[in-house]
Amino acid sequence: MEHCSGPACVAFDQTLTEYDFGVAHPMSPVRVDLTMRLAEELGVLEHLPTVPAPVATREDLLTVHTPELVDAVARAGETGEHDDRHGLGSDDNPVFRGMHHAASHVVGATLAAVDEVWSGRRLHGANITGGLHHGMPDRASGFCIYNDVAVGIRRLLDQGAERVAYVDVDVHHGDGVEKIFWNDPRVLTISLHETGQMLFPGTGFPPDSGGPDAPGTAVNVALPPGTSDAGWLRAFHAVVPPVLREWEPEVLVTQHGCDGHINDPLAHMMLTVDGQRAAYDALHQLAHEVADGRWVVTGGGGYAVVEVVPRAWTHLLAIVAGRPLDPATPTPEGWRDHIAQRLGVVAPLRMTDGRTPAYRDWSEGYDPEAWLDRAIHATRTEVFPLHGLDPLP
Repeated sequence: MEHCSGPACVAFDQTLTEYDFGVAHPMSPVRVDLTMRLAEELGVLEHLPTVPAPVATREDLLTVHTPELVDAVARAGETGEHDDRHGLGSDDNPVFRGMHHAASHVVGATLAAVDEVWSGRRLHGANITGGLHHGMPDRASGFCIYNDVAVGIRRLLDQGAERVAYVDVDVHHGDGVEKIFWNDPRVLTISLHETGQMLFPGTGFPPDSGGPDAPGTAVNVALPPGTSDAGWLRAFHAVVPPVLREWEPEVLVTQHGCDGHINDPLAHMMLTVDGQRAAYDALHQLAHEVADGRWVVTGGGGYAVVEVVPRAWTHLLAIVAGRPLDPATPTPEGWRDHIAQRLGVVAPLRMTDGRTPAYRDWSEGYDPEAWLDRAIHATRTEVFPLHGLDPLP
């Protein structure tokens, strides 16, 4: 549809794949390489120009991170020493040579996307290597050294934005971004994730709804394990659109971890690529509805590096470009051959998992006996009144 298109870009260069914790780590940079290859072979990048991805400066990082963390990351990346205090050297966050430069580069790519959108040069800007939402002000956490999303949002605020909305659809709670803006009334954070009762980082429950100066600005939907497309989309549409419409952000920032997929090895959800594509499309529509189309897009988690991530994020980039792909599109033979030769595995044959996403709208009523519906109702009851919204269906 014409109203859902506009100038767009992706911040990328191949050296962003240097953010690499090693061959045994689940967050392999091959997922980024395979995504960009797939997007190129399907013609997505013909409509999505690449912009340079600079390396963030120390001053950029210090807008959200402590000098001690930045110094510790730089030191660990040179000497290889572990630093438990700053979360460096754990199984989640192994130390690797050049770590500070690689992590700063991811932040710089998100800042490039932010600057393109806020300046008005582009309507949409993407950085699929970003979305490192667990990074804390003073420590690395959950595969995230620096929090590129938070640095990007801070850049928006520093450049004059007064209302920013952040929506996180990663299977893990977006705890770092929430913490950094917990008491900032200018930033709304919404996270839909598998409940912290079952999954890292163990946080993100409905009562966690913002600091004393910013009540209602943190919105958490803690979903039961086993949630599939229908339940996830039911929760999304019951919470995200009404809150965003009431918030009226000047820019929408989104994180698109695709680790809620049924094939992802690190979580317990049952989404398909088709359900994830429906979420991306809904967020795109909302960016145009509530933020005049200003949309900054990042990647995030996703550890089925061949089966899921490249297809999900290629759909995302195609939507960013205003040229969504037909889910029935075959994956290119050249891309499949590359995967067979490089990784020795069979690649997916189509851009779909063969599902047609559908959900029951919340307005049709809820079932208090269902865990999913109780979770949705708890979030609506907690935060909707703080936005002047009716929590009942």
